[in-house]
Parts: sequence; structure tokens; C-alpha cells
Amino acid sequence: MRRKDKPMERREDLDRVLSTAKYVTVALCDRGRPYLVTLSCGYDAEHSCLYFHCAPKGRKVEALERDAEVYGQALVDLGYQQGFCDHLFETVQFEGSVAFVTDHAAKVHALEVMIRQLEDDPEPVIAAQTKESSVAKVTIGRIDIRSLSGKRSAKVLVQL
Repeated sequence: MRRKDKPMERREDLDRVLSTAKYVTVALCDRGRPYLVTLSCGYDAEHSCLYFHCAPKGRKVEALERDAEVYGQALVDLGYQQGFCDHLFETVQFEGSVAFVTDHAAKVHALEVMIRQLEDDPEPVIAAQTKESSVAKVTIGRIDIRSLSGKRSAKVLVQL
């Protein structure tokens, strides 16, 4: 990275960004062409993976079945600074591969991770979404992260 004031290198900072982001943007390769998707997600720091849910069929699933390699970014937008022509942010870039989760218990875990990250009051949503009939219908993807890097605006020294 050219700017020495911007790298975010501590693992706990990288994990914090991934744990607070409400979505990630992921680049896929679909038959040799770039394809970009934005996914609601949940980060499992212990297993260094991101979970997402999606429709069981469609371009995204088909592309990932052909080529599971992905590159993505989580963004925490800390706001545009009016009058300064500056934008405060923290980003984490990641590289990994996608696997689809089929085991019932693993799907429940993934849903719990996602719901806890996305919902202000997760418990009622977990109770509703982890019923056996609901879990059986949902398609869950897991991005197994191989590498992480991070960047923050120079003015973000502590979490705002």
C-alpha cells in the first residue's frame, strides 16, 4: 500500500470490521467475465469465514458452482466530511473460496451468526428462522477466507 497512514494490519481490527459490516461486495468469475454481488452476511471469526444466504438457483449459485474462488470487500462507512472533501471509512478486503452448507446443524449455526450480526434484537428472529422447515429451504454459502487486508481513512484512529 502506497499510503503508510492507511493500512489496517491488526487482526482484531480486521475482525471488527467484518463483524460489524452489514454486507460485503464479492467479485466472482462467471464464464471468464467479472460478476459482482452484494451479500448480507455474518462473520465467524473463530473459523475465519463469512456466511450468506441466497436463492437456491440463479446466476450467482451457478457461477460459484463453476468457480468457487472469490475476492471481496467489507466497508464500514463512517461518513463524508462536509467542507473537507474527505470520506471516513474502514475496509477489509478478503480472498477465499465458497462452499455451500448442506448439514442442518451447520446451517443453523450460519443463520445464527448472520442474524446476530444483522438484527438489533436477534433472538426472536433466530427462533423463527431456525425452525426445521425454514432451515431445509434456505441456501447458505460459506466464504472460507484465505487472506485479509485492511485499509482505513487516515483520520479514523479509533472506532467512531
